[in-house]
Amino acid sequence: MELKIVVYSKSACPQCDTAKMLLKSRSLPFEEIKIDDEAQRLAFYEKCGPSVRQMPQVFINDQRVGGVTGLQAALKQLGM
Repeated sequence: MELKIVVYSKSACPQCDTAKMLLKSRSLPFEEIKIDDEAQRLAFYEKCGPSVRQMPQVFINDQRVGGVTGLQAALKQLGM
């Protein structure tokens, strides 16, 4: 199964590092997009929805699964 995984992250973010390590440990390829500019990050949050206020934000096949917990749940559901 080919998955398109995109991790939106920022520098010096332990949760971002955890999400990336989780994907690497399962040998799942992903694209990382860093948003270090505060104004750009706030605009990104607005696009994601009113409850989104933290990084990372992970998308699988263009569907937002959320942060580390959401990623873990999505991978479990996908049997990975």
